[in-house]
Amino acid sequence: MTDYREGYDFYRQVCKKHGLEPINFHYYILNLSQEQRDAYNERAKTLGGQIEYEVS
Repeated sequence: MTDYREGYDFYRQVCKKHGLEPINFHYYILNLSQEQRDAYNERAKTLGGQIEYEVS
């Protein structure tokens, strides 16, 4: 899940730069598109990862 965490950290930096309050990590993950989650899962598989992320 490091890719999600890196994306979230970047999101927080941009919010701070513009004086905005970022949403928490849980809501950040919930608001990713299915395409973004699929891309993460595919990359994890190619790197030998076992964990897939789904949002119900």
